[in-house]
Amino acid sequence: MAAEEQILSPDQRKPTSRKALYSALTVGIVINLAYLFGNHQGWVEDVFLLLTAGVLLAIIVTDAWLVKAGLR
Repeated sequence: MAAEEQILSPDQRKPTSRKALYSALTVGIVINLAYLFGNHQGWVEDVFLLLTAGVLLAIIVTDAWLVKAGLR
């Protein structure tokens, strides 16, 4: 079975769509920020939600910067 599979280098595989990636991450950010408006008390949940939204935004910004710089 393994002898029948082609050997591909990472650059020969179909790349993921950046537009789809950015859209999915943006939806994740919006959903995380929507959770801020709920019936919870305290700030602990808010901190984790904001941190998660910040990490998702950092992924978008970093990827866009790497593409612009030609490193990806």
